[in-house]
Amino acid sequence: MRKKDWLFALLTAVTLALAVPPLVDLLRTRWLSEYYGHISLIPIVSAYLMFRRRREIFRGTASGHPWGILAAAAGVGLYVAGRFLGGGFDVRASLTTLGALLFWCGSYLLLYGKNGSRRAFFPLAFLLFAVPIPAPIIEKIIAVLVVGSAYMTRLLLVGLGVPFVQEGPVFRLPGFAIEIAQECSGIRSSLALLITTVLAGQIFLKKFWKQALLALAVFPVALFKNAIRIVTLYLLSYFVDMRIIKGGFLHRSGGFIFFGLGLVVLASILWLLREGEGRRSGAKMDLGDFKGKKIN
Repeated sequence: MRKKDWLFALLTAVTLALAVPPLVDLLRTRWLSEYYGHISLIPIVSAYLMFRRRREIFRGTASGHPWGILAAAAGVGLYVAGRFLGGGFDVRASLTTLGALLFWCGSYLLLYGKNGSRRAFFPLAFLLFAVPIPAPIIEKIIAVLVVGSAYMTRLLLVGLGVPFVQEGPVFRLPGFAIEIAQECSGIRSSLALLITTVLAGQIFLKKFWKQALLALAVFPVALFKNAIRIVTLYLLSYFVDMRIIKGGFLHRSGGFIFFGLGLVVLASILWLLREGEGRRSGAKMDLGDFKGKKIN
């Protein structure tokens, strides 16, 4: 290993020492930890991607990149602000983790410059999912998901011909009323869908706009699978057994079934986007073969 490789390894260890303790404190907070279960997996995935691309990522020779200096300085500033300013565990952990990540990315640019930075962009950017979202922002996201799920549920009920009266997130239906509470927003499964979709888009799609389109599709798909779950629980409870809605397995622990439905829909969208790329590349190959032939 070169000296700069050893230095980068040392700076990586320093970054982990700075970022991990605030995250551990956050994960010990019960009322918040349920939203951050994915954080421990993100560095593992990013490290694997960097290991796969290590020859391109760490072959740079240029140093002193100005963006590296700016990112490292901003990272130090955010980390200091997170450590010494007030706020809850979530805000402090968010600032310190983001600061440590910026410092690490800046260190990479300072040591390796532009060479390999394109190959390193996604593994480094993917680490943003390891930055905890502050609770106030999570609450706003949940509110949007509740409103969107209520709208999608309304469309499904109308399509199925089920009579109802809607009062915000409350639906008064034949037999009983249901409320789309914050616990029914699907915030955790939606975040899991987003992370999975972003990773799949990077692996299987070549064009950035298609990767972005696939990621944006997560929002309507998340609302759709939430509405499917709500309507399914109502219909099964009304026609089969009321215990289903009062705490049955499908209500308490059946979220993975509808998460799988969301994955299937997103996989279909991915297939369509990938199919388009395959047809274009095949057309280019055919055109190249035609040009290479002589016409007698």
